[in-house]
Amino acid sequence: MRVPFEWLKEFLDISSGPEEVADILTMIGLEVEGTERFADDVVFEVNVTPNRPDCLSIIGIARELSAALNVSLKYPEYEISEKRLTHDFKIEILNDNLCHRYAGRIIKGIKVEDSPEWLKNRISKCGIRAINNVVDITNYVLLEFGHPLHAFDLNTLSGNTIRVNTGGQDNEIVTLDRVERKLPPDALLIWDAENPIAIAGIMGGADTEVTDSTNDIFLESAYFEPRAIRRTSKALGLKSESSYRFERGTDIEFLITALDRAAFLIKQIAGGTVYKENDVYPKRFVPVSIDVGYGKVNRTLDIDVSDTEMVDIIKRLGINADTGPDSFRVSPPSFRLDLKIEADIIEEIARIYGYHRIKTTVPKAVISAGNSDRKRNSLLRIRDTIMRAGFSEAINYSFMNEAELDLLDIPSGDRRRKTIAIKNPLRKEESLLRTTLIPSLIKDFIYNFSRGINDIKIFEVSRVFEDIGRPLPIEISYLSGIYYKEKIPSLWKEAADSFYLVKGAIESLFDDLHIKGFAFSPSHEPFLHPGQSCDIRVAGSCIGFLGSLSPLITEKLDLKVPKLEIIVFEMDVDRLISMIPMSLEFSLLPKFPYVERDIAIIMDDTLLASDVENLVRAYPSELIEDVSIFDLYKGKNIPEGKKSLALAIRYRSRNRTLTEAEVEELHSNVVRYITAETGGELRV
Repeated sequence: MRVPFEWLKEFLDISSGPEEVADILTMIGLEVEGTERFADDVVFEVNVTPNRPDCLSIIGIARELSAALNVSLKYPEYEISEKRLTHDFKIEILNDNLCHRYAGRIIKGIKVEDSPEWLKNRISKCGIRAINNVVDITNYVLLEFGHPLHAFDLNTLSGNTIRVNTGGQDNEIVTLDRVERKLPPDALLIWDAENPIAIAGIMGGADTEVTDSTNDIFLESAYFEPRAIRRTSKALGLKSESSYRFERGTDIEFLITALDRAAFLIKQIAGGTVYKENDVYPKRFVPVSIDVGYGKVNRTLDIDVSDTEMVDIIKRLGINADTGPDSFRVSPPSFRLDLKIEADIIEEIARIYGYHRIKTTVPKAVISAGNSDRKRNSLLRIRDTIMRAGFSEAINYSFMNEAELDLLDIPSGDRRRKTIAIKNPLRKEESLLRTTLIPSLIKDFIYNFSRGINDIKIFEVSRVFEDIGRPLPIEISYLSGIYYKEKIPSLWKEAADSFYLVKGAIESLFDDLHIKGFAFSPSHEPFLHPGQSCDIRVAGSCIGFLGSLSPLITEKLDLKVPKLEIIVFEMDVDRLISMIPMSLEFSLLPKFPYVERDIAIIMDDTLLASDVENLVRAYPSELIEDVSIFDLYKGKNIPEGKKSLALAIRYRSRNRTLTEAEVEELHSNVVRYITAETGGELRV
């Protein structure tokens, strides 16, 4: 940005010369890349970084300089004493997501002519060509206050109406550069009652421009969503001084001051009667406070600055700050939307305090064995165990779309529908952050299957993201996998179905992590086969699921293969790791033999096998070492609605060899206990 030194001095009293001022600006982060000398002035070429649109103005640069020099900032005159009311002009914002505020003034009875020399001289030094006094004043205020304005010839507007809305299909406009432009459907436009009259934030239309014959004008000052301006500017290949600022973000609160300043100068230079402003403000600015610790500032910067000086620096930058005993609270103004976290405030203090005053220290590089990272080490163990089970690790992008959740029949109220939309997605198909890893693994499966691979075992460990109604989503680490093996004729029968092979791999994972108390219960996931699925529980808490994809889901994959058996699983790794014991207790190998007894009980089919197994484990006897289910039977000789469940119970004492009599007595008691608790009967 070009900044005339003489113009800068109107905003603050500067005793330093241009060279010293250029050095100060550079040291506070506004690098002066070059200077151009005129007869009575020096113009700085200031490099303003994209995150500082507040410095794309003379007053923005002056504000930074006033903070660095600790001198007062002076504002030019802009108050309008007489404001006539008008009731017959209407402003409508029809898309407040793209236009958060729109204000304007009617000025009647002006005389459009060449600008005075001082005005033409000022804007020409900044690289803007003079046109006429009204247009030059809008450009002058753009440079001075950093907020773009636009003047319409009032008498060319239809219906005494301004509407702000997107264009839709088949709209064209001839812009001020006399080029006819076909407008994108999503372009934000300024309309009168009938036609588009400007491309919002970029360029006005030729039909409503201010000319020498203009007597009355409507002066616009608005806030447009930066992304909308950037998107339209790129689509049209059209850039302007206005779009350059709107794309980076303007000051939504200051736009009325810019409107008043321009109206004041127009009345002073072109004459006319200024009418009261019409201001529509549907999306108001709400500042977000930031707490900053005094000690944190000094520790971070390795300086010793008093609490009072810290707060004073922030206030000199035009930022509100409330002091407390250990910290101060900052409320960033509407012109400093780049200030979001505590580190941003610390950086502001460092800039104004002076980087040259912060002593240089060599970073410490301490070589040590380091502390054990429990989560990292646990993840390595989990990956290693799953890979030993024959799975290969996949790495996918953390994106998905709604259609992938629809594929899995995820209901609307499910937490996996609480998605986070990406502001600038690479593709429409990847517009959301993942809430589950299963869709990505299904795509991996399809990619491999369609290339003739018939043995697919893939897992992934990654984060998922869930919208919880706060500024930041919740992030959870998941372990997910997919298993498929083509069933082909063989000389021997597989030892177990695919479901049980994967279930065995998960049980091996729990054993490897020394996690006890895990169990499997029927799952109600909408995309799993109801007879071949289960929830994975640890200590009674559900941490995931395992099962075969429902035939309804596999049909949607359209792979032209009947009865595909695809096994998927997913677990909350963070909760899984929290259940890994912090330490292990080792015991000696048993010295005495065990005695095993089998039992088969006929019970209601609705009872879960895992619940029955846990009943046995809960029996109050230290002689019960282990229990396992080895058979489940329904059919001939078993009543309707019943099942036969067979368990093997292992008894052992650590201190002695058990006698046959005491084992029989204990086993009989266990049988009576189980039959009583389940309402079942012993199968003979």
